[in-house]
Formats: sequence, structure tokens, C-alpha cells
Amino acid sequence: MTQPLADDRPLRSPQSEEDAILPPRADCIADSAGGLTFDVLDGGESGPAHLVLVRRGAEDDVVRLPLTPVARGRLRAVLPSSVELAEGRWDAQVRIGDARARRLTPGVNDLRALVDRAPSPDAARIAVRIPYATKHGNLSVRSWLRGPHAEAGELTLDDTRLMVRGRLYGAGLGEGAYVELGAGESVLRAEVTAERSVPGGFVCVVDYAALTQGVWKLWLRPAGETGPRVRLSRLLDDVPDKHDIFHYPGTAYPPNTPKLHIIPAYTPSNDLTLTTTPTT
Repeated sequence: MTQPLADDRPLRSPQSEEDAILPPRADCIADSAGGLTFDVLDGGESGPAHLVLVRRGAEDDVVRLPLTPVARGRLRAVLPSSVELAEGRWDAQVRIGDARARRLTPGVNDLRALVDRAPSPDAARIAVRIPYATKHGNLSVRSWLRGPHAEAGELTLDDTRLMVRGRLYGAGLGEGAYVELGAGESVLRAEVTAERSVPGGFVCVVDYAALTQGVWKLWLRPAGETGPRVRLSRLLDDVPDKHDIFHYPGTAYPPNTPKLHIIPAYTPSNDLTLTTTPTT
């Protein structure tokens, strides 16, 4: 991976002992193309400064960005959308000279550009980077790379079916399109129709009558059996972990003599699922 070169300008002296011992902090601004700008408080150490992103579970996968002075007491690093981040969680660190890298803590995350984000349907690949605070209070970035990508939108539930509205990016919806549902070795198909008023728009209807117990994953097959298999996910907003935020009511099916409890949910990777369990 090609990495930017370091800036060798020294940092200023610390204003106080308190400034020197506080954990380093970074504000972050996201843009709609997938780029991120990090503003780090200058701790006063001398030496070339880098913001370092390390992919969790793959410590050899590292991106180093030079930190350069932009205002008194602030340093800036820019991660352009053109710099690739593999899918996963990237822990943000700061490293000054030869000193040990230290985890960054989050300041203000400005994610307004990610709300209601709508890339061009012709985009070959969708890059999503969302900075967030971990449960331990550190700064990390959640990254996705999808091409093609099927964005799950509005979910409509009733007593007999689930309707999913979505948008397809990086591929066209052909006449043989369908949604494939898989749970273990069980595979089902659900109807898909194009929503002509929305570029790349589609509507999928899942009939509960075909479901059995299990966790059903959903893939869009835009060209039928011979084309790509595209996971239905919800990525294009400012929420890094949908499974903690998006909660939907369950449905007892069949309505009169229920045998299954059916509930849609998002996985930790923000992929859409349907979970069916026996009623008690």
C-alpha cells in the first residue's frame, strides 16, 4: 500500500504539564466521498508526527498519514477517499518521532455529510468510513468497501411479509433479478421489482410462509443466477453499528396459530438478516 511521506517539521513546546499528560485527542470531519480529516491537539513533543491507522486483527495492515501544523496547537492529517481501507475496524493512533504510538481519544466527530448520503448509482464501488468512539473511549474508524452494493432502506412489516426498499450501486437490475435468502443449507428466493422513480431503486418482498427456523441472510442477485451476489446492507449514513441502534418489532406467524417469531435485524457488519425462532 502506498503511504504518504512524513512531515519533518518539529512540534511546538507544551503549554503546561497538564497538556503533556492528557491523552491525545482528535476531532474528525467526514466528507460525502469517503474522505476523513483529523485535527489532533499538539502535545508539544519534538519530531515528525503521524496519525497511524491499524486494522484490528491484522496488525500488519497499517496506514500512516503525516500530521502537519494548521493552526496554533493543532495538527492535521487527511485520509483521502482514494486511499484504500480494507473492510474492518481501524484503531487510530498518534506517533511522534521514535516514541511509542498512543491511542487517540475522540473529540468532535462531524458526520453531517454522511446523513442521507446518495452516491451515484453508476459508482463501481462504495467506500464508507465512519469514525466512532469505542467502548473503552478510544477513536476508531469503521470501514466498508462494496462493489456492487445493495443499500437497504425502508423496511415495512405486516403479519405475512417483509417489504424492503433499497438502492443498487455499481450494477444494473435485470429482468431475472431476485433476492436470495440463506439459512444454513436452506436457500429461498424472494421477488424483486425495479422502482423506476429512484435511480437504482428496487423493492423486495419476503413472504413469511416460506421461512423456517434460522437466521436468514439476504443477497440481491441483480442479474439472476449468473451474475453477482450482493449482500443487502445499510451503510450510507452516520451510524457505524446498526445492530445497537435499529430495533424492529417481531411478528408472530401465522397470525392465528403462530409457530414462528420473525424479526429483522442488522448484524455487527450492518448486513440485513431475518431471525426466525419457535414461539413459546
